[in-house]
Parts: sequence; structure tokens; C-alpha cells
Amino acid sequence: MKYMRDTLVIFRRSMTLSIQNPIWIVISLIQPILYLVLFGPILLSIAQTPGFPPGDAWQVFVPGLLVQLGVFGAFFVGFGIIAEWRAGVVERMLVAPIHRTALLSGLVIRDIIIVIVQGLVMIGLSYLFGLRISLGTIVLSLLIIAFLAATFSYLSYAVALATKSEDALAPIINSLALPILLLSGILLPMSLAPRWLQIISDFNPVKHIVVALRASFRGEMFGFDIMLGLIIVMIIALMAAFVGNLAIKSLAR
Repeated sequence: MKYMRDTLVIFRRSMTLSIQNPIWIVISLIQPILYLVLFGPILLSIAQTPGFPPGDAWQVFVPGLLVQLGVFGAFFVGFGIIAEWRAGVVERMLVAPIHRTALLSGLVIRDIIIVIVQGLVMIGLSYLFGLRISLGTIVLSLLIIAFLAATFSYLSYAVALATKSEDALAPIINSLALPILLLSGILLPMSLAPRWLQIISDFNPVKHIVVALRASFRGEMFGFDIMLGLIIVMIIALMAAFVGNLAIKSLAR
């Protein structure tokens, strides 16, 4: 009960700060919208290309954008905790009678909710371009990107607490984000890539999550791809939570 109560306290504080300064929420949503408007129509002309996944162009492209939102919408949150560390906020929380793991849990829940709201906006805008999916698909998609957001939120906080420097955090995140983007098939399906690149991409867990979302958008709600994607995203979320909590506990020693 104490953990849940402390998590709620941290969540309320962080969400209030986000609402008071929503510029980061807007900025993180602008990039996927630009991809949707400026890059999506290009896929319409290559949807009949051999190797293109089943489904129309929007059923292939929008799931990739949702994954991009889950990854990049949460991967840069560590900059905020560095600022709070420098201001002494984290240090005061560590000496307060608050459950240590609740310090990150409240922040991560805030990040998840923001990504879910952004995902709903993205899906709503996609309907204007002709996307049609069921309510069950929407719920499953939001569940998957929620786990994905939790994963990269925990990792971002862990790296931020370990480095305590924006100059160190930025190149680390960028060096991780680029291969994730290129080897996950977010923009262009990996089925269009040469065989050797497909083999390399199989080792990228985000690629399997993208495949799972695309399968759900085709209505394959209980297929193997979706089950595999769900298992992978839950496993990496648990691993990231362990790493994040380990980072916050090491500060309290």
C-alpha cells in the first residue's frame, strides 16, 4: 500500500508539471504526424511492391509510427530527471520517507499516459487518411505501446541517473535510437530489405513488436506474431524496470 500511495504522489506531481509545461508533449507528437502526412502517401505507390507486407499502406505504416511514438516519446525523458537532480529535487526525495522504487514508477506511469494520449491522437488522425481498424485493435495497440514506453522510459532514467549529464545522455540515446529505428522496419518494412539485413533485424526486439502491431491492424488478433510481440515487449519492460530500479536504489546507498 505504501508503494502504491508513494507512486501516486510522484505521479501527481510529475503529471502536474507536464500539464503546466506541455511543450515537450507537443514536440514529441509533431514528428510522427509529419511522417504520417509527408511520408505516408509515398507508401501508397509502393504498397504493391513484391515483399510488401499484407494489408494496405496505412495498416503497415501507422503501426510503425505508433512504435516510434512509444520508443522516442519515452527515450528522452531522462533529461528531465537530470535537471531535477541538479536542482536537488531527487536528493530530497531520496531522504524523504518514500519507497525508492516509487520514485521512478510514478514518473514512468506519467510517461505511459502521455504516450497513450499521443497514440490516440495519431490513430484519430490516421482515420482521416483512410485507416480503418477495430476497437479491439486500438486497445491492443495502446497496450503494446504502453509496455514499450515503460521500457524506454525506465532505460532513459537509468542512463540519466548513471551519467547525470545531458552531454553524456544525448549521444548514448542517439547511438541506441538509430539502429532501433533502422532495424525495426518502423518506416519501411524489413521484408523489403536484403536477406542479410533481415537476419540482423531479427535480433532487434522492437522489430518483432512492429510485426505484432501490423498483424493486429490486419485483424489477426490471436496470431503467432501478436503473441510473440506481446511476450517480447513484456519481457523487455520487466528487464528495463529492474535496471531502472537498480539505478535509483544505488543512489540511495
